[in-house]
Amino acid sequence: MNKFERQSRHPADQQTLPETAAGDAAPLPGEVIELSDAPPIAPQVPLTQSEVRTILMSLLLTMFLAALDQTIVATALPTIGRQFNDVSSLSWVISAYLLASTAVAPVFGTFSDIYGRRAMIIVSLSLFVAGSVLCAVAPNMTVLILARGLQGLGGGGIMPIVQTVISDVVSPRERGQYQAYFSGVWVIGGIGGPILGGVFAEHLHWSMIFWINVPLALGALALLLPKMGKIPVFHRRRKVDWLGGVLLMAAAVVIMLVLTWGGNRYTWLSPVIMAMIGASIALALAFVWHARNADEPFLPLPLMGGTVVPYAMAAGSCAMGAMLGLTVHLPLYYEVVYHLSASEAGLALIPLAAVSTVGAAIAGRTMARARHYKRVAIIGTACAVLAGVALALTAMPLWGLLALLSVYALGLGTVFPVSVVSVQNSVMRFQIGTATGAMNFFRALMASFMVAAFSAILLMTLGADISLGGEHRGPVNSIAAADMVAAFRYVFGAATALIATSLLCMILMEEKPLAGPAEIPADMAE
Repeated sequence: MNKFERQSRHPADQQTLPETAAGDAAPLPGEVIELSDAPPIAPQVPLTQSEVRTILMSLLLTMFLAALDQTIVATALPTIGRQFNDVSSLSWVISAYLLASTAVAPVFGTFSDIYGRRAMIIVSLSLFVAGSVLCAVAPNMTVLILARGLQGLGGGGIMPIVQTVISDVVSPRERGQYQAYFSGVWVIGGIGGPILGGVFAEHLHWSMIFWINVPLALGALALLLPKMGKIPVFHRRRKVDWLGGVLLMAAAVVIMLVLTWGGNRYTWLSPVIMAMIGASIALALAFVWHARNADEPFLPLPLMGGTVVPYAMAAGSCAMGAMLGLTVHLPLYYEVVYHLSASEAGLALIPLAAVSTVGAAIAGRTMARARHYKRVAIIGTACAVLAGVALALTAMPLWGLLALLSVYALGLGTVFPVSVVSVQNSVMRFQIGTATGAMNFFRALMASFMVAAFSAILLMTLGADISLGGEHRGPVNSIAAADMVAAFRYVFGAATALIATSLLCMILMEEKPLAGPAEIPADMAE
């Protein structure tokens, strides 16, 4: 194999670089390295702090699009159903987006390592805008559902590509605080989406929830594209394993359909669900067999091994599953136990969603300065476990519940920046997109699984069909508050078990040194 000498000026090269996932030392600037281990294109000019901030603003706007679109549609669904005279298919307006976005997350991550971040961010935003326009002008429910699927194809690529671009711009040590910014944007989009969707549907027109995406996406591209030429480029052209990608997406779609339909449209033990479970297992096994035998697999299995990646991905996935599972089901608890209205129940979710961002910010700033950066996540998750145990064992007034949820969310939030940066810090630069896409894929699967699992727990303990987002609901109003409190003990227990698993994974994960400057420059800290 030919060797060559490449001088890299990526910020991560300013200090000693971490080891790779395989245990080999990462290449230093000016070192003669193997072609397979080298970034194929080196950056020409280092980025200034002003350029980094401009790129950050465009990425935050891009991330806001993805966060907003996952929640803005929900409050407009009744209006859409009345206009199209089709209420039975409304759940597919949500499901089509989730299915598509989950399935393509690893695809966009891998393609960004092959064709580059610039090409993939343009493709993802173009698909997102095209889907948004088609949704806005949809003449019937069928076209709307198909357009939502197209929109999901673009939206599913936004998260991994944004996280990957940040990894190209700033060093791992500085990266944690940027992940906290993205968590904040995600929370703002998640809270503001339902409010904005309701305002548009009630006072303007439901199509505005899709039209608003067009200027936001074009604005993000206008900010980002002029700076993309200066962003360090580390992708490596290689043969695309199309069969592996198709097998992975097919397995993901079938699994998501099982989680969407199971216990809702079909009973969990129905022949349809059992057949789909068998099909998903067969497709997953086929993907693993193909990946083990392909020369250049779509998702290299060794990338998923080592002493960092599997533990970091598991920790982040469990934290995401616990957070989303509680977010979906807590409004029901608020309405039945504390007799809150739907809007008040939504406001009561703010401690869970917003305080997790505070935890992420604390962890991000700690990672920029502390050598033993994973300790903040270990301490945070330990506090979350204690709060979860208290939630599961005791009944309390609303203020006490919100206080414990805030502690739980604070500890849970510390996991996200530590897990993301640890994964990106442990793989070669031309594999960061693939690893980031896989991480988002498993997080989405775990979140969907836990939403279904929490619904199944309530179904078994209450004996009523209370699944959210389905086409029918059981007699929720007839459930006694005491029964709901007893049922949610198991829900809180399951959420506590998830965060305890996250804690264990953080303890077992190897703490590799983060590349980058020891301290954040003063202007960046501001």
